[in-house]
Amino acid sequence: MTAREIALDLLNRRMRSRQLADELLDERLAVARLSPADRALATELFYGCLRQKLALEFVVEKLAPKSPRPLVGNLLKLGLYQLLFLDKIPPHAAVHETVALAKRQASPAEAKFVNAVLRNAQQSRVSIDAAPPWTRCSHPRWLWERWVAHFGLEQTRTLCEWNNLPPPLYIRRNTLRAGQPPGEPTRFHPLAYRVREAAGLFDSPAWVAGAFYIQDPSTLVAVDVLDPQPGESVLDVCAAPGGKTTYIAQKMENRGRIIAADSSSARLRLVGENCRRLGAEIVATLACGGTRLNRCLRGDRFDRVLVDAPCSNTGVMRRRPDLRWRLEEREITRLAAVQTQLLQAAAEFVRPGGVLVYSTCSLEPEENERVVERFRQDHPGFARETTRSLFPPRDGVDGVFVARLRNG
Repeated sequence: MTAREIALDLLNRRMRSRQLADELLDERLAVARLSPADRALATELFYGCLRQKLALEFVVEKLAPKSPRPLVGNLLKLGLYQLLFLDKIPPHAAVHETVALAKRQASPAEAKFVNAVLRNAQQSRVSIDAAPPWTRCSHPRWLWERWVAHFGLEQTRTLCEWNNLPPPLYIRRNTLRAGQPPGEPTRFHPLAYRVREAAGLFDSPAWVAGAFYIQDPSTLVAVDVLDPQPGESVLDVCAAPGGKTTYIAQKMENRGRIIAADSSSARLRLVGENCRRLGAEIVATLACGGTRLNRCLRGDRFDRVLVDAPCSNTGVMRRRPDLRWRLEEREITRLAAVQTQLLQAAAEFVRPGGVLVYSTCSLEPEENERVVERFRQDHPGFARETTRSLFPPRDGVDGVFVARLRNG
């Protein structure tokens, strides 16, 4: 199958599946025989059509005299995405390849329909300027309006444009293992490197040797704020898949004790695998949800506790192109309640004078500042020492929120 056939297959599968877009893509590419260039094209087409869903549907509605069936609609989105959003593909090639694909996948009449709509788009140079702003930026209206109320119009537009771009690939250099990581050093963090070419990355000697871990630089902030020291005891409440856990061990120089807890045994296995590859020897995993830790760690206290809470992930929407279409506004309220429970439960395990760090990859105040405010009202003995927020377009990395509190 070609890259375009695989992208179409993925768009069709996503309509029938509850799997996440990245899971569908990984499964499909694992069995596809594609060159690195074609793998990149299939990824760009699939993710791009998801990101620009609203804008593409707007164009289809304007150009198509009738509403097509889902398969044909996905063919049109595939062709229109290439025409309207990909400069590197010549317009004639975008039309020709999509029509050829339609001839193999749809009826002759539907293939003619696809050809007519795409040629109309090519000749008329259809514009989405007349669409509502959330449609032009291809984000749900409720999310657009929420962000405009919080960030203002210009920052919201910039954020949505950021989310519609393919994300760069970053790695963290692991100082517990020898070896030079691939990529270019970044200004954001001395351990963060940007990788331009991902082909063969997971087969490289440096990967096998544990010289690096795939990780956006923004995720290092929570551990830097936690500031674990060699010889201390640390509890990582929501540890899987282990990126922050192994970085904690790295900062502690493999001296001390780390308990990596998570409610999912399957995801804890990933923590164990990552610890072994990266040489994080002071980590013990614990299959236990954050709100039930008192049953597993009775009377135990730690120098530092990290709560990297499950959240809406609106700060990493660029990396999860289908997230904006799955997330509902009411989920933010539900998550804020869960986050508050986790933070309150974790506070019991902070020794007097110890540090509690709360972090999310959300941009929503209900999940960030308000959770910390509510916690402090119920726990006046914890003093807030610092908070840090990263806004993706401004800081050039994923969005995160981090708050550091001290017990007494």
